[in-house]
Formats: sequence, structure tokens, C-alpha cells
Amino acid sequence: MKFKKLIVASALASVLPFGAYAEDIKIGVSMALFDDNFLTLVRQAMQEKTAELDGVSAQFEDAKNDVGQQLQQVESFVNQKLDAIVINPVDTQAVAPIIKRAEAAGIPLIFVNRRPEAALPDGMAFVGSDSKVAGRLQMEYIAEKLGGKGNVAILMGELSNEATRDRTSGVEEVAAKYPDIKIIAKETGKWSRKEGIDVTNNWLLSGYEIDAIASNNDEMAIGAIMALGPNRLKDVIVGGVDATPDALAFVDKGMMALTVFQDAKGQGKASIETAVKMAKGEAVDKNVMIPYELVSPENYKEFVGRN
Repeated sequence: MKFKKLIVASALASVLPFGAYAEDIKIGVSMALFDDNFLTLVRQAMQEKTAELDGVSAQFEDAKNDVGQQLQQVESFVNQKLDAIVINPVDTQAVAPIIKRAEAAGIPLIFVNRRPEAALPDGMAFVGSDSKVAGRLQMEYIAEKLGGKGNVAILMGELSNEATRDRTSGVEEVAAKYPDIKIIAKETGKWSRKEGIDVTNNWLLSGYEIDAIASNNDEMAIGAIMALGPNRLKDVIVGGVDATPDALAFVDKGMMALTVFQDAKGQGKASIETAVKMAKGEAVDKNVMIPYELVSPENYKEFVGRN
């Protein structure tokens, strides 16, 4: 009986088209938050890539910015004996329990977009971008537009994210090269447009004289633009990160000075490709890096439709 099953399996493998699998590959995906513009683009790219691949399916879960809920989702993926797990972590400093659980189960684990602040053992990988580069690109452009002189405020993302720390650090590194550029305020806007409005309004009410706002993402930058209004905006340079469709529209209108393209499609698709390879036992790079690109009024049209 076992011999007959072997013959059937072998015959099936010989007629399967390239890219199809004799056994389905099932992937569990836990996103930090569905209700986030950029992460929505990443998730959509993951779904599109999954749909392109024969014999591959993915189960998507929303952690709702809750570390405990995300760990429960990983537990569920493990209990279902899925072939690979992709995580967009809620807190990049609180990934040890996730790593431990996946490692104990022997299931490949791929972090996407947000780099975990922990050493990754064998069988795990990161797919994303170097956030410090985004901060550097952003501040270099702002410094040039300021003529090397002015007051800069930084809108930071969630303090639990490495992207917040690295993008902010990149901005500060470049600003430090200019004696006449001062960083006069930095506060978290939690990646949110609404929070970006509130923080910027508080700065204005406090009497800060701001020449530029370097925002860790586009949503907070858009919030800052809305808080400034047309009269103040003409005197303030506002820059974001991500190059979302909304941000490109603001660049087109001359309201956002710059953004930095973060390749949501590239990250999403590469994370699924990496998960499939790891599920099949193929070798992959420990770090799959997708480059950032500066987006300005001069070149923004090249980025329309890329995210």
C-alpha cells in the first residue's frame, strides 16, 4: 500500500507545472495594524503575491497594535502547523517570545517592514529597509532647502518601533553636521495623521519658531500640513517618509516638500517569496533589503503607482 502511494506521488510530481507544489504551502501573517495606510499597502502586495503562486495560501490576522494579541496569533499559527509565519511586529523590542515559539516549533519566521531588535536564529529572516537611510535622505534634502540654517522639529512614530528610532537618528546625524540647524522639538505622533495635527498644533500654541518639520512618516507629515494651514505652510518645509499615494498628491499640490519612497510592494512581495523558499527548505539571505529613494517635486511623478 505504501509503495502504491509512493508511485502516485512520484507520478504527480512529474506532471506538475513549474511553480506548482505537490503539497500546499500555508503561511500565517500577523500585521501590527490593519488600519495603517502604509501597512495596508504592504499587506495588499502580500495578498497579490500569494494569489500569483500556485499551491500557496496565506491567512492574515490583525494584531490591532497589541503585543499580547500578536503572540496569540503566532500561537494559533503554530498550533495549526502552518509552513511559515510572517510577522509585522507591533513592538520591535518585544519579539523574543515570538522568536522562541517559532523556533521551538521549527517553523520558518520572517519579519517584514519593521526590523526586530533581537538576533535572529537560523530559520528566520528580515525583509525591509534601512530606516536610518530614510532619515538621512530626508534631512539632507531639508538642510539643503534651509540653506544650512533653521529650526527643525521631528514628528516621531511609535516609540516602540525601530523605524522611529532609526529614522530619527538619521535626521539627527545629518542635522549635527550643520552648526546653524537646531532641532528644537521632537515628539511622537504615533504614525497617525490626527496625532500629527495635535502635536503640531501644540508646538504652534507653545510659540515654537519652526522652519522645517521632519516626520517619520507621511501620515504625520500630512497632519502637520493640515495644522499649519496655507498661511504658515509657505514658511515651513515639511517632509515625510513612505511616498504613499496621499503623500504624492500633497507633493503634487506643492504642500509637502519631500517624502522618501519606501517600497511597500517590494517588501510585501519579497516577504511572501522568502516565506515560500524557507518553507521549501531553500537558502535565503538573513536580511532581504529593499532600498529607499528620495522623492521631491522634481521626480515625484516617477513614483506614482509604485506603492
